[in-house]
Amino acid sequence: MTRSPVRHLGESERSAVERLLERDPIAAAQVIERIAARGLSWWRSDGKMLGYGQRRELQAICWAGAHVTPLATHREAVAAFAETLARQARTCGSIVGPAEGVLELWAALSGLWGPSREVRTAQPLLLADAPSPVAEDPLVRPVALDELDKLMPASIAMYTEEVGVSPVDATNTTGYRSRVATLVRGSRSYARFHGDTVVFKADVAVLTRHTAQIQGVWVHPEWRGQGLATSGMSTVVNHVLRRFAPTVSLYVNDYNVPARRAYDRCGFRQVGEFATVLF
Repeated sequence: MTRSPVRHLGESERSAVERLLERDPIAAAQVIERIAARGLSWWRSDGKMLGYGQRRELQAICWAGAHVTPLATHREAVAAFAETLARQARTCGSIVGPAEGVLELWAALSGLWGPSREVRTAQPLLLADAPSPVAEDPLVRPVALDELDKLMPASIAMYTEEVGVSPVDATNTTGYRSRVATLVRGSRSYARFHGDTVVFKADVAVLTRHTAQIQGVWVHPEWRGQGLATSGMSTVVNHVLRRFAPTVSLYVNDYNVPARRAYDRCGFRQVGEFATVLF
């Protein structure tokens, strides 16, 4: 690997980092939200920001925490980030972000950080900036905090289906429950209930001044094929545009044809491509 000027970035370089992120604020939404919430102070425990380039010529960045996300990268920057990351054992659960940077980084690190559980090489990044043209589902609404226990089974099922492992086990249920509860408190978790059972859900998982990124979209297996995803997402898109952000975004596995059709009907268009390496 090629030696290059990679360093840990701190609060003094926050403006340079933010200028770089503003080049593609939809793809960079997850990192933008983290910085807005906690800054770049060196003592933060949830991760660190690596920068490539001289202090006045920041060219690329890589967030390294529970997830690793390379942004605004080119080949030399990816090689330099890989060299830095290779000096320590892997602690992240995934590498996720714009496809080119993610796949180049994984090619450099796979011999040291492998094996992966799965590599998703093509995940269209979608955007909607106008109300959905299809009818809303009037039964889809923000989840109330006293409905958290009813929401949790659907949230766990969604995560398990999407990621391939459960977010909880017999000894640890509090971490994931806390994350779900935070979204509910912010009116950022939407669902349709049939009695006490959630039959559709979606979350505003990331929120910036540019976009609200939707994750956790799920339809109960017994209710699939009935159009709930389309009408439910229509409700979410319209509500989010009115209340949270000027655009709604998400990324989806390219092979998930039913979901892609639902998003297309709701007015989403492709603006980029992500990739994810799961460990």
